[in-house]
Amino acid sequence: MAKNGSEAEIDEGLYVLGHDAMKRMQCSNVLISGLRGLGVEIAKNVILGGVKSVTLHDQGATEWRDLSSQFYLREEDVGRNRAEVSQPRLAELNSYVPVAAYTGPLSEEYLTQFQLFCDFGEDMLVFDTNGEQPLSAMVSMVTKDSAGVVTCLDEARHGFETGDYVTFTEVQGMTELNSAQPMEIKTLGPYTFSIGDTSSFSDYLRGGIVSQVKVPKKISFKSLTASMAEPEFVLTDFAKFDRPAQLHLGFQALHAFQQKHSRLPKPWNQADGEDLLSLAKVVNTAQSGGARQDQLDEGLLKKLAYVSAGDLAPVNAFIGGLAAQEVMKACTGKFMPLMQWLYFDALECLPEGEGAPLHTEEQCAPRNCRYDGQVAVFGRKLQEELAKQRYFLVGAGAIGCELLKNFAMMGLGSGEGEKMKSETAAAAVKRMNPSIRITSHQNRVGPDTERIYDDEFFESLHGVANALDNVDARMYMDRRCVYYRKPLLESGTLGTKGNVQVVIPFLTESYSSSQDPPEKSIPICTLKNFPNAIEHTLQWARDEFEGLFKQPVENAMQYLTDPKFMERTLKLPGAQPLEVLEAVYRSLVTECPRRWEDCVAWARNHWQQQYSNNIRQLLHNFPPEQVKAMPTPRLNCIRPRPPLAMLFRSPDDSFHGPIRGENSFACGLLDSVLVTMRPHRIGPPPAGHHCANLHPPLRHDSRLEELKTLLPSSDSVSQFRLCPIDFEKDDDTNFHMDFIVAASNLRAENYDIPPADRHKSKLIAGKIIPAIATTTAAVVGLVCLELLKVVQGHRRLESYKNGFMNLALPFFAFSEPIAAPSHKYYEVDWTLWDRFEVKGLQPSGEEMTLKQFLDYFKLCCNDLHDEDVEVPYVRYTIR
Repeated sequence: MAKNGSEAEIDEGLYVLGHDAMKRMQCSNVLISGLRGLGVEIAKNVILGGVKSVTLHDQGATEWRDLSSQFYLREEDVGRNRAEVSQPRLAELNSYVPVAAYTGPLSEEYLTQFQLFCDFGEDMLVFDTNGEQPLSAMVSMVTKDSAGVVTCLDEARHGFETGDYVTFTEVQGMTELNSAQPMEIKTLGPYTFSIGDTSSFSDYLRGGIVSQVKVPKKISFKSLTASMAEPEFVLTDFAKFDRPAQLHLGFQALHAFQQKHSRLPKPWNQADGEDLLSLAKVVNTAQSGGARQDQLDEGLLKKLAYVSAGDLAPVNAFIGGLAAQEVMKACTGKFMPLMQWLYFDALECLPEGEGAPLHTEEQCAPRNCRYDGQVAVFGRKLQEELAKQRYFLVGAGAIGCELLKNFAMMGLGSGEGEKMKSETAAAAVKRMNPSIRITSHQNRVGPDTERIYDDEFFESLHGVANALDNVDARMYMDRRCVYYRKPLLESGTLGTKGNVQVVIPFLTESYSSSQDPPEKSIPICTLKNFPNAIEHTLQWARDEFEGLFKQPVENAMQYLTDPKFMERTLKLPGAQPLEVLEAVYRSLVTECPRRWEDCVAWARNHWQQQYSNNIRQLLHNFPPEQVKAMPTPRLNCIRPRPPLAMLFRSPDDSFHGPIRGENSFACGLLDSVLVTMRPHRIGPPPAGHHCANLHPPLRHDSRLEELKTLLPSSDSVSQFRLCPIDFEKDDDTNFHMDFIVAASNLRAENYDIPPADRHKSKLIAGKIIPAIATTTAAVVGLVCLELLKVVQGHRRLESYKNGFMNLALPFFAFSEPIAAPSHKYYEVDWTLWDRFEVKGLQPSGEEMTLKQFLDYFKLCCNDLHDEDVEVPYVRYTIR
């Protein structure tokens, strides 16, 4: 997408919804009316998403309570129009999206220039309901009968669901399947599904690939009037099964209250609460459809009145993330929209228990303070506690920056407290709330920095919030929090998916108490011999990169510096010693180029070996006629059509020319891995240089003993500087992705697999986890709601909520955390939070020696059940 919204090529590196979806987004003009905290959250997410243009509408002036969540309003903006103040600051988010402000009335004439998203209508097409990559599987059998049962190879589950559509290719025998239109299936098991009547088809022989097809789905929405009377609710929490229907009436009563009094109910005002309850009863009586309730939850409706004047950054972040995602669904037809009402509450953030004292109206009254919107819900006492908090925010990515923004709005660490964060993010958030106290840290948190993040540091914290991108770092911080008994707020996103976990000392399990299933791996024989998808060739290319530019150089470095390298290598099993020493020999002798022509020769030889010779050898080992003769191919993922060895064509061919490999070798390997015998770098290729006339030599495997004598001594190669290359996907000047794309697509051509462009290859090979602003905002909102509970000191397990969501489906699941598992040793119950704390001194006043402690511990272990055991100078406690 070009700047200022003009038609141009879309920057695939910036947007993650896909090319087709972004093309549709590029045609969408979006109007957002209302620029308080919720409106600015929606606007921020939509602008980052990349629509054609955004117009901000608001006729109101900034109030003090707006500053509780509107992060682009400042104290000096009080009294100024919200849209006009926010416009230049929102416009900075994405230079590709023009942002305008409008402060006039919303007339019909004005609205005609927008594609309204609030009404999806009766005939909406969803092109992709879940956003997942289409699945594929290898076929081993298709029955010829009325059911048409398809059986897939049993190495992996097919993953299809009933209602999916599939197509077939490369089926032998029942060839009618290859030309058939997409078929709807019914799953019968993890390896079987039915496609319907195949009795008129030819007999099935062997082979075939079945692939999922994304078929547009037509969905219909009720009008606002109809859905008000017969609402369909998206349930988010089964512990609040009856809440949506009650809140559906409550919000209608709230609108009636505002129309009656020209204001919202006052914070924690008992009279206004009773008035709203009366209005809710009137609304309920007027219902004629499914919206009518037999009994109203009076306590719930009164609380709705008490807190309705509040303005909470976490709630706005969550709802704003969801609403912005719905905008994008309307613009693109990608992902399933909400059907049709979603009500969300976090009333468990209020004081615990039915008998807990309610806030007074005086405690929650506005004071012309930037936290008025939050104080209206929780009172001044909690605001004072938030200001004292000292929190450690670990991570500076998308989640980390969103957390910091919300922490600033909430006033976390705005008094005696403090937050630790990176420097750039700290500077940005100080502009949002100048009273926030932040200390920026540039250190990587881990065992190497425990001298910095030591006992004194962790003991001074009130809690930790993780915003990390890998499991190892998360588990490390989890161990530190368990050791120091500090609350941990854990969260993560994966595209449209997000999760939140809260870890509370002595109450919940820790992050490390449970683990996700291991990532699905590709069988080795599939990678080496029988790939059938572009994901396989990309993983093969990544392995090639490691095997060419990293692992051999690391081994060569060890050979030159470690006297015991040879001894360890020769003890490796199987053919590994030969493989390792051959790689070292190539790095130091045969593939150590001195000039550009050597690089070209290497690339040409490598191409010949990988894409011609190795394929010919594979066909020799697995003759196609023998494979076809097998009744059911049992070899992992073997394709019915054998691979094809390629012939080298023109060096100008975009795939077949070795220029991709040679550039990666010359610029990547030579610049970083080997310092040539000459003091200067190898220059650019000579003009008109070609490699077509180079003929690769025959390969002669050296025996192990010969290699031991052929390897040069460390003195003879002392001028070498060996530096392994670490794969870096984001540097377009290092040729790493050029090599991966070329290697993968060349192998894909061997196996007749459709190639992948650079963007798709980068996503897969780089294992990029797309960070979508909508998901990040929603997840961070949930984290900050848990923070409010932690700061208040909630002790009931059911007060806290772990959450998982997938905005694409959409799906939401909130549940109470798992309690810390309890264990028993003799008569002592303990959890992961408990430990022996040895306290006390010897009668002489001296500290215990190690021997005295061990004697005591043995005594406790042997006689813990004996009440007569006495150790006069020490005692132990659990917890």
